Amino acid sequence: MSADSYQPKRLLVTGGAGFIGSNFVHYLIESTDVEVVVLDALTYAGNLANLAPVAEHPRYAFVHADIRDKAKMIEVMRTHRIDAVAHLAAESHVDRSITGPAVFVETNVLGTLNLLQAARETGVQRFLQVGTDEVYGSLGPTGRFSETTPLDPHSPYSASKAAADHLVSAFWHTYEFPTLITRCSNNYGPYQFPEKMIPLMINNARQDKPLPVYGDGLNVRDWLYVHDHCSALWGVLTRGRPGSVYNIGGDSERTNVEVVREILRLVGKPERLITFVADRPGHDRRYAIDASKIASELGWRPTVTFEEGLARTVAWYRDHADWLEQIVSGEYQKYYEQMYGQRGAAR
Repeated sequence: MSADSYQPKRLLVTGGAGFIGSNFVHYLIESTDVEVVVLDALTYAGNLANLAPVAEHPRYAFVHADIRDKAKMIEVMRTHRIDAVAHLAAESHVDRSITGPAVFVETNVLGTLNLLQAARETGVQRFLQVGTDEVYGSLGPTGRFSETTPLDPHSPYSASKAAADHLVSAFWHTYEFPTLITRCSNNYGPYQFPEKMIPLMINNARQDKPLPVYGDGLNVRDWLYVHDHCSALWGVLTRGRPGSVYNIGGDSERTNVEVVREILRLVGKPERLITFVADRPGHDRRYAIDASKIASELGWRPTVTFEEGLARTVAWYRDHADWLEQIVSGEYQKYYEQMYGQRGAAR
């Protein structure tokens, strides 16, 4: 292990009931010895069912709280003696940011600042900011994003994440607070909320509903299977150099329409279900990640091919139809209303 290696004892995972967060919690419980405290506000995209497989584990605890509440963040970190933070809580849906950008600033920017201040005040030893390649903007037909690519966000969502990244970086440069930033390409896999492209298309295809594809369908994304992402996050948290940025990519560029056609093939449905719809405002044309830094410094590379990962994902949604139905119907939110006296709805 390198001189910068660090093994946390008690890790706070914000947004741990969401898609990437819950998969990361599963990874931590299954593959490490760390005690995991999950913090989530249980807005519309948070779902405790995502954490059901580990809910009774002795190294797992859940706290219902909002990162916009700084005093609560300090209380949680002190009470649970947190020594590291993996910050995954975020408003993340681009379309929602276009129609309602304010909550993206409140959660992604001010919430991140609250966490940074609370972590510094309570003596946290590592702070991992989990970001997105969307902060880099859009690429032409060639080239890839590296960690030194200037930030050029094009949506309210990506602008809020870029601002959060800048705050995290500022805490390193100003206070020498041990921060790390990752920027990943598009994730897919189990437990993803069905407003996102791949689970939406799987769900629609299974029900013989139209599959809406923006514009000409030729926008390109680099796809990363979520389990690979989780192993990269642990590697960066424990072995990354404080103050550094690490890009995490799947090396699997595909046009949107190629992805949709592969989903239809796996589900066994005809391509006539594809319906091209008006493009969304500011839709970036292409993302592609240069992940050579994390490969050379930490030895991480993706292990799951896109074809294998997509087949696993389609099979997971097929085998978890009840989970999907609870979300589509909104039934999962009624449980949180009874438990916490609130709706887990979008703010």
